[in-house]
Amino acid sequence: MPKRVKTKYPGVYYRDAERIGGTGIERVYYIVFKKDGKTCEEKAGRQYADDMTPARAAHIRGERIEGKRQSPKELRKAVEERKKAEEGKWTIDRLWAEYKRQKPDLKGIATDESRYQKHIKPDFGDKEPQNILQLNIDRLRIVNMKKRSPQTVKHILGLLKRIIKFGRMKGLCQNLPFAIEMPSVNNVKTEDLNPEQLNRLMKVLDEFSNPLSNLDHYIHAANMMKIALFTGMRRGELFKLQWKDIDFERGFIYIRDPKGGPSQVIPLNDGARAVLTSHIETGSPYVFPGKKGGLRTTISKPVNEIKKLAGLPEDFRPLHGLRHVYASMLASSGEVDLYVLQKLLTHKDHRMTQRYAHLRDFALKRAAGVADNIFNDIEINKKEVRK
Repeated sequence: MPKRVKTKYPGVYYRDAERIGGTGIERVYYIVFKKDGKTCEEKAGRQYADDMTPARAAHIRGERIEGKRQSPKELRKAVEERKKAEEGKWTIDRLWAEYKRQKPDLKGIATDESRYQKHIKPDFGDKEPQNILQLNIDRLRIVNMKKRSPQTVKHILGLLKRIIKFGRMKGLCQNLPFAIEMPSVNNVKTEDLNPEQLNRLMKVLDEFSNPLSNLDHYIHAANMMKIALFTGMRRGELFKLQWKDIDFERGFIYIRDPKGGPSQVIPLNDGARAVLTSHIETGSPYVFPGKKGGLRTTISKPVNEIKKLAGLPEDFRPLHGLRHVYASMLASSGEVDLYVLQKLLTHKDHRMTQRYAHLRDFALKRAAGVADNIFNDIEINKKEVRK
């Protein structure tokens, strides 16, 4: 071992050693002091690697004597203990990872992952549920309500609530000490088109769905809008629709993973059959493929241009709105009860279909009016006979 050299500072020494991260020699400083009647020698640091000087070593020695500084061994132990404590913490990040691991087939996981990374992880990822303040949740809700719809904010808060509930049910963490306040969402809005608007839309759709137009993205958009109108299928269901899901022979469309429920089948009516029969196959398994024949992720631009050309209301949502038009037409016809309508729309909860009840009631009222007319005619005929 190299010789220990004394410095001008009491209890501070150094030994020469090979330099770390460079060539040559550097000094390694040590301090010597008494603690609890025992003589202790500890390494203070290296000349270059730790930027250590005799004066700094002397300062460290003074703090060690006064009990203001831990020894290197004590520091290492404290770091290890902190590390173990951190590993034992069930933070939101860790809960989310475990949630995904235990629910690999969860529907909508890609959407949830996007919501988590964008809105939850930045402020809550490293927090344990019991350490989250109501102020933190309020800030998340208020900030997002300024630029996103109440429904979107509800989805974000709902995901956070779901993660914490999962952790609590598995005994991994404590629950929040307060209830998460959800934004008020008005889901009762039922978009509709009057006959004039619908006629204008169909005219534009017929123009763009013509295979001779040589505008593939418009052909797909137009035919997709027609299918939404004729079947009430959701945007995501149309994106996922594959040719093998269409049973032309028996007249059914297989719906893959509809929102909120298991896969189902709906009837292939004549209008949808005509569209799909004339729709050009591209070699992709998808009926309305995206880039390179893969799963489509957007159709916003062409459908919004079609909406504009047809002169539809500005707040009318091209695909989701047509689903409402489909449902409204069936409900108001008086020939389709709400149970059948629920099945056609693949609603998991009958309350979602209930928004069309007033249209059904109006149709029934019209039917009752027909009965009134019949009875009135009978009364008139009776009076004429008496005369």
